[in-house]
Amino acid sequence: MPPNTTAQHRVAELLTLKAAVRQGSAAGTERQHAKGKLTVHERLDLLFDEGSFCEVEPLRRHRATGFGIEGNRPRTDGVVTGWGTVHGRTVFAFAHDFRIFGGALGEAHAQKIHKIMDMALQAGAPLVSLNDGAGARIQEGVSALAGYGGIFERNVRASGVIPQISVMLGPCAGGAAYSPALTDFVFMVRDTSQMFITGPDVVEAVTGEKVSQNGLGGADVHAEVSGVAHFAYDDEPTCLSEVRYLLSLLPANNRETPPADRSTDPAGRRCDALLDLVPSHGSHPYDMRKVIEEIVDDGEHMEVHERWAGSVLCTLARLGGSVVGIVANQPQSLAGVLDIHSSEKAARFVQFCDAFNISLVTLVDVPGFLPGVGQEHGGIIRHGAKLLYAYCNATVPRVQVILRKAYGGAYIVMDSRSIGADLSYAWPTNEIAVMGAQGAAHVVFRRRIAAADDPEALREQLVKEYASELMHPYYAAERGLVDDVIDPAATRETLVRALEMLRAKHAPLPVRKHGNPPS
Repeated sequence: MPPNTTAQHRVAELLTLKAAVRQGSAAGTERQHAKGKLTVHERLDLLFDEGSFCEVEPLRRHRATGFGIEGNRPRTDGVVTGWGTVHGRTVFAFAHDFRIFGGALGEAHAQKIHKIMDMALQAGAPLVSLNDGAGARIQEGVSALAGYGGIFERNVRASGVIPQISVMLGPCAGGAAYSPALTDFVFMVRDTSQMFITGPDVVEAVTGEKVSQNGLGGADVHAEVSGVAHFAYDDEPTCLSEVRYLLSLLPANNRETPPADRSTDPAGRRCDALLDLVPSHGSHPYDMRKVIEEIVDDGEHMEVHERWAGSVLCTLARLGGSVVGIVANQPQSLAGVLDIHSSEKAARFVQFCDAFNISLVTLVDVPGFLPGVGQEHGGIIRHGAKLLYAYCNATVPRVQVILRKAYGGAYIVMDSRSIGADLSYAWPTNEIAVMGAQGAAHVVFRRRIAAADDPEALREQLVKEYASELMHPYYAAERGLVDDVIDPAATRETLVRALEMLRAKHAPLPVRKHGNPPS
């Protein structure tokens, strides 16, 4: 048969068109690079396994009219959507192209995002958004706003069903910022990404406060002050590499368990260094991160909210090849107390782990809740209750290890046996009590001490008596509130064996539409 020259011509025409769409505007690319930012396809190439990305609707164009927009109808309409693989597992994504309408969202743009979000939910695969857009497309009016509403509704519908990750690689202002806030994790890049509801100009006009974009909503602000960003990095390649690493620790959806990895780190490895890392005296600080690194596989873990609410650490790691979520008090920061922010931080992390079948390990060294008028007026009661609610509601395997102090309500909240921990272990240095011996003696024996000829000597005597009677390391174990007192060096082996036993745990919750957690 003679060659079909018409078909060949059409194919050549198609390939040329797609190549031009992918390449985009040369001037726009130059402006993007001048800002220290990558183009949309350069970002997708870093996120996905080589050659795996399949684009959806690359030829889509808007149909809006008015204000001259009908004369500017670029392909993709400023957003690239599709799926590919990350470490061989399916992941969906949408990515704004700032070179087209500044990445602003219009009706066609939103419909593309809605479609890929629906596909991710139906396929049961993670969704990653690469955000670099200027908000709603003003020329399209309320249609653009309705597009955001559709995104928010899908974010909520997918919450707890598939992992959702937002990567901020440029501006994100106004209503657009609510979508990242609804997702599980937010990544930001310093200097080039910002998030805020109202920009610096509006803030100055309304309040008189002068602030830069980064000072108002930059990566460091959201990673350290507001807690909106879970991770912040210096450049896009590092950021996207860490997104890939996070995805390697997460299940595809809430019906699966996280991907296991054969560990070369022996499960029975002794952690003798822990005896030197953790001082026996409860008032001496130490770095809980070093404890975690000693316990987990190969010392590797991915800390969430590393620079916000530092008195509690939340991190993902592997133990015996299986992914675990670790919540731990950090004695280096405020002595490891629970406060408003740390309670909220830990509560959300516990909820995430429970939603996606990630076992929980809680390392306890807590002197209590942070006292103060500011904390009480700021709602420490309801914020602390968020963490309590999250643990009580969690059905995944839960193991508690008490290293040193575990005082008062904070001991209960840090996943004690009384609120449903499957197993509780303690080191020989543990002190589980209503409060420290000094405070307890002052309350219980206040009148005796005041009436004594030598109050200080009697106080010291009574403190020792209280500690020996009610705070010795075996008091809780004798009453069944701790399952065993263990050698600190055996902590890793104990945890690996416990979690292996609990792998098939099944603990259904009561039938209900949903709970009503503290707000």
